[in-house]
Amino acid sequence: MHHRRVPLTNVPTNQSLFLPPSKLEINISQPVSIFQASMEYSKQTEMAPPPQSASGYPVAAPYATPQLQAWSTGLCGCFDDVSNCCLTCWCPCISFGQIAEIVDRGNTSCGTAGAIYTLLACLTGCQWIYSCTYRNRMRIENNLQEDPCADCCVHFCCEFCALCQMSRELKNRGWDLNLGYRLNLERRGGMFQDPTAIPPPTQGMTR
Repeated sequence: MHHRRVPLTNVPTNQSLFLPPSKLEINISQPVSIFQASMEYSKQTEMAPPPQSASGYPVAAPYATPQLQAWSTGLCGCFDDVSNCCLTCWCPCISFGQIAEIVDRGNTSCGTAGAIYTLLACLTGCQWIYSCTYRNRMRIENNLQEDPCADCCVHFCCEFCALCQMSRELKNRGWDLNLGYRLNLERRGGMFQDPTAIPPPTQGMTR
């Protein structure tokens, strides 16, 4: 098949891509002007910097991290509360159950937490991991320092001392561990809400 060549003189004038060089000289500045216009447009559409305080708008103050507090008693101050020290030494499950009920705000009873603690101690020997989670929660909620070392290390090396320290801390903050969470809340004048209670259904208007 023979292909016929079309002369350049027959190409429409609006297709400047195929024009001879003599006619392209008049359009050689067109790409440059388009490029310059695009650059100017991009400069104009750049996002303006946020207004500074001098503009009159109030500037939000940076978030201040709450300062951590020290424990009211030391880790080795077990004899500051001899009765709790003896209870923790002989029946650590009861001591931990009392702590767990207060820290968990009544969602876990003393008997349930103590039973889980006992099962973990008898079956795995890793009951300190369970009690460590409550120390971490108690420390975060009360902005307490991670002292003298990490929570897991404290409970792994000194489980009984850690439980005694947690009990003393709750007592020094006004909690009576022998009463449980509900009676403590009623004594403080608060209203106890049973987490397992189902609210009564609302009755609609009846004729």
